[in-house]
Amino acid sequence: MTGLPEKTATELIAAYRAGELSPVEVTEAVLARIDEREPQLHALYAFDPDAARESAAASQQRWRAGTPLGPIDGIPLTIKENIATRGTPKPMGTAATSLAPAPVDAPAAARVRESGGVLLSKTTMPDFGMLTSGLSSFHEPTRNPWDLTRTSGGSSAGAGAAAAAGYGPLHIGTDIGGSIRLPAAWCGIVGFKPSFGRVPVDPPFPGRAAGPMTRTAADAALFMRVLSRPDARDHLSLPPSEPDWSCPPADPSSLRIGLQLDPGVGLPVEPAVRDAVAAAARRFEAAGASVDVVEPWLTREMLDGLDRFWRTRLLADLRNLDTGAVLPYLVEWARAAEGLSAVDVYHGFAQMDAIAVATLRATEPYDIVLSPTCQVSPNAFDTPSPTGDPARAFEHIAFTLPYNMSGQPAVSVDCGRGPDGLPIGLQLAGRRFDDVGTLRAAAAFETL
Repeated sequence: MTGLPEKTATELIAAYRAGELSPVEVTEAVLARIDEREPQLHALYAFDPDAARESAAASQQRWRAGTPLGPIDGIPLTIKENIATRGTPKPMGTAATSLAPAPVDAPAAARVRESGGVLLSKTTMPDFGMLTSGLSSFHEPTRNPWDLTRTSGGSSAGAGAAAAAGYGPLHIGTDIGGSIRLPAAWCGIVGFKPSFGRVPVDPPFPGRAAGPMTRTAADAALFMRVLSRPDARDHLSLPPSEPDWSCPPADPSSLRIGLQLDPGVGLPVEPAVRDAVAAAARRFEAAGASVDVVEPWLTREMLDGLDRFWRTRLLADLRNLDTGAVLPYLVEWARAAEGLSAVDVYHGFAQMDAIAVATLRATEPYDIVLSPTCQVSPNAFDTPSPTGDPARAFEHIAFTLPYNMSGQPAVSVDCGRGPDGLPIGLQLAGRRFDDVGTLRAAAAFETL
């Protein structure tokens, strides 16, 4: 029983099919792990072990009858707090919002239920999902399982910690500037931001994606079989399709790889991070891949312009809320937009397209672009960001943000340890719409 929380979803499904394990015993083992670790990590919101046990028992009956509902039937999992689940309030990480129960499941939650997944809990996030941290005015600060003095990252803070700590093998995060990949990097797991529109979300917004946070690329691909199913509520989603999510490792010799070690703007890359990513590129090259250096393309005008637009967006959201209940860091960040003109705000909005064009042009020659997921190691658990300065809020997302704007798939995988013993994330970004190829490249790195 003690090893069950470490098993992957693909291993569990094979064991269910063979009759070697049951969803009930796996769920009980995961619940025991949660009881052990949650008092320190604070990764969960609306934890409901009784409902999980009921779901596991129903799944066990289906497996015994040979009638599983879908690819993840009986797998314990979590869903990020901002993805609505019927009957549960959605505070958006902040004490400023009302706690009205959600009337319906959001697309990702609906797909999980349809496929028989065992929902253990929602997971924590910072206020409005606007921090690379688990600091929140509503939740207890989420901590990193590798070092309880550090943050797990954000905004999918609880999902990253839960995945690393063994709260089941499957977790759903959301990402508009790196919020899946950054906690994945700092927690040593796999975090996949799909192509824009591949996984339906409600409400949709430019750059916003939902995707899997797991411990292996194979599990991320398995979860994508469920999450990528169509939902009419997302008018920006891609046309329905049936990709081959089996995702065997790619042949490295078939890959044209770009290596980006300079973000062009923002915080400098820590030496240990640079060395780990360069070593990953050498592994691909030794296995037959072609590797070329990619020059930076993100500019200060792009980063600061988007910063101004997103400040304005949050400022609008705060107009009808009690700002005294919001983290002061975010209030200060948003209020800096009060003096902007309409032209300033439009220029900031236009940087989303400018970043998209520049990113697509810079990465066009390559199947995969390797880079650090984040330039730096995680900050303290009770701080909002690596800089701690709302005037420099985006300095650490220069590697992740471009792919939200361009809509390209990107995945973070564990590629080493820093001098503090904490994980370092390698980002692999693929061609637009090539979600399968991107996960296959990640799987190849796991074999290397």
